[in-house]
Amino acid sequence: MKSICLIPARGGSKRIPKKNIKIFHGKPLIAWSIEVAKSSGLFEDIYISTDDEEIAIIAEKHGAKIPFLRPEHLSDDFTMDKEVRDHFIEWMREKIIEADILCYLYATAPFITHKTLRECQQLLIDSGAV
Repeated sequence: MKSICLIPARGGSKRIPKKNIKIFHGKPLIAWSIEVAKSSGLFEDIYISTDDEEIAIIAEKHGAKIPFLRPEHLSDDFTMDKEVRDHFIEWMREKIIEADILCYLYATAPFITHKTLRECQQLLIDSGAV
């Protein structure tokens, strides 16, 4: 089974500017999600959907792929997660990238563990949804 991880990371946070790359316990916040996704061993690829070049550079340094900068119309305060996922899935179709599972992991989840990711994936498989 092929699994891909998508981490959304918009650059325009109003309450905490640049929150996705703020240093949290010694590294950018987004690095925690990237690193747990990598260490879980679940994903063939880890992608970032962002509209911000600085986030893209930092995420790439931590091992994520940035295939495009997200369009402005999908990067405002009112953009829903579904729209970001749909945009990424359409990009996958255009590039003929297939996956059985797409994990949508927030950049602001520094306490998630690879154990939790593995358990969630197993629940998904056991449910017959895959």
